[in-house]
Amino acid sequence: MENLFDKIAGKLSTFLDSRVIFLLDTILSTMASLFALLCLGYLRGTFYASGRFALIWLCSSIVAFTVAMIVFKGHKLIIRHMSLHDIFLFMGEAFFKVVAMMIVMLVAYRKMYVSVSFALIADFMFTLFLLLLIRLMMITTYNYFVRRRQTKRLCKRVLMFGTGDKSIAAIMRLRNSTHYNVVGILSEEPQPDDLKIANLPVFNYKDVHHFEQILNDYDIDAVLFTSEVDAKKERDGLLKLCLDLHVSPLIIPNIDELHGQILHNNVRNVKIEDLLGREEIQISLDAIKANFKDKVVMVTGAAGSIGSELCRQLASFGVKKLVLFDNAETPMHNIRLELEEKFPDLKFVPIIGDVRQGPRVDYAFREHRPQIVFHAAAYKHVPLMEENPCEAIRVNVHGTHTVADKCIEYDVEKMVMISTDKAVNPTNVMGCSKRIAEIYVQSLGLAIERGEVKGKTTFVTTRFGNVLGSNGSVIPRFREQIEKGGPVTVTDPNITRFFMTIPEACRLVMEAATFSTSTQIFVFDMGESVKIDDLAKRMISLAGLKLGEDIQIEYVGLRPGEKLYEEVLSTKENTTATSHDRIFVAKVREYDYKDALAAVDDIEELSIFVRIPEMVKKMKGFVPEFISKNSIFEKFDHHETSAETTAE
Repeated sequence: MENLFDKIAGKLSTFLDSRVIFLLDTILSTMASLFALLCLGYLRGTFYASGRFALIWLCSSIVAFTVAMIVFKGHKLIIRHMSLHDIFLFMGEAFFKVVAMMIVMLVAYRKMYVSVSFALIADFMFTLFLLLLIRLMMITTYNYFVRRRQTKRLCKRVLMFGTGDKSIAAIMRLRNSTHYNVVGILSEEPQPDDLKIANLPVFNYKDVHHFEQILNDYDIDAVLFTSEVDAKKERDGLLKLCLDLHVSPLIIPNIDELHGQILHNNVRNVKIEDLLGREEIQISLDAIKANFKDKVVMVTGAAGSIGSELCRQLASFGVKKLVLFDNAETPMHNIRLELEEKFPDLKFVPIIGDVRQGPRVDYAFREHRPQIVFHAAAYKHVPLMEENPCEAIRVNVHGTHTVADKCIEYDVEKMVMISTDKAVNPTNVMGCSKRIAEIYVQSLGLAIERGEVKGKTTFVTTRFGNVLGSNGSVIPRFREQIEKGGPVTVTDPNITRFFMTIPEACRLVMEAATFSTSTQIFVFDMGESVKIDDLAKRMISLAGLKLGEDIQIEYVGLRPGEKLYEEVLSTKENTTATSHDRIFVAKVREYDYKDALAAVDDIEELSIFVRIPEMVKKMKGFVPEFISKNSIFEKFDHHETSAETTAE
């Protein structure tokens, strides 16, 4: 059927010979005259429908219309390009015809009967109607078949991966789609050669050559996966074959999650996040909801990648009020609009403010009296903070110092600080600034537990590595470079990083915050490390490009403060287990609060006056495991191995 449509559309796309149109118009004109004659005979008697009168009528019609077409040349018009102006040509042909017929009748019968005059008017109307009708039908038919052929070309021919219920449900939903035409199913397990499911052939490809043959035989454009789990499972198998053979790997959402939405609108290309992400983390959702329900919760850095996701998840937990605190106006505006749309019943307050400004922070606490605080405000970009070390201290240390002290002052129940894996044995200013913030928060919490400082706040710190798709991170950067045609810049061919999705990290943060009852630093199981060079190559392939031909990778060297390999957060040597298999408690040195406060005050004061050398020396003295890498601050290192290096 599809080939037939192609053939018909192909025929219609060519110009019809004017001689064919000439003959067709002559036949239509004669039919119109015959119909008018029959009507005349029916009304006035058989004399008009037979014999000499009928012969003269029809012969004059044919001759007159032939002359009319030669004069007006309506048969030479390109039918598909007809306009309203062209209608006058056919009116002229029909009028010329009936005038000539009237003259013939006057000559033959010496007078014109009234009934014959009406028959000539009818002949004119019938002729014009048939000439225009056949052209309208031809234009409509042409447009129909051309649209069908265009739709077919735009409609992707796809193979569905898997024979499970999700795959079958997706096939049924796509059955009438004009965007995706499912022509077969790829089975994960060996199947009989003649097996059909949902009236579609089931293929079990044996190797790359067999798979390529299937693609060629069925003219396949894409392979559809019904879940991120399937796509990730096949990343070194079927997905790799698709990329090697330039077949688009697509993914569709869970059918149960569509809620009546059109399925093809939700089909998208497989993204690198789908391949790096892990199966959904199991969390104690009821316990988390109970912990936050009817509470006033404040999030600093609420417009950032982590902060905004925390706000989205908290919005669904029945909080009494959500206080958003951030100094970024446009991102804050965006998250505000999103929350208003998705959570119309949520009571929330967006506050533009900076954690470095004590009075503004005090206002937020004094006005809204939060019971739980998530402190996500931070500067995070390693090279930038290496070049602006004082600002790293002002935000990451002084900001945390300010928020933590306000938590004590206003009797906050719990403060959860978002930290980073770069705080472990830091090699850069950013990582060290976060470690100093950890030390201050931890020492303050322990001092409260020992009764050395008055307060009721429990301080919890959470550490994790890079999050997928966060603002300014490597994946959005690579994606932007690929869209521009490259080159894709990788620091070093051997550099590796740990990755976690933003929702995954936020769920673990809230889980840790829920079951923690004392001052602790929690670290998360980050899974396997990812080679950034491989990440870049896979993203290039997912974009449908060929490395070395369409786009290049350029190695630019490690940036100031960067490590080649990040620290593994969760090992038996540096952590203890918790009730959650993905969350661990870090074994770290405990600092006396008075000593920590004195050091933090000194470092903050040096940052205010931008006394960089003295500040960095003070940081290295306070955090002796801070050994700079690829940085101008290496000259301040003592190259001593600290006890905490082993402990962490």
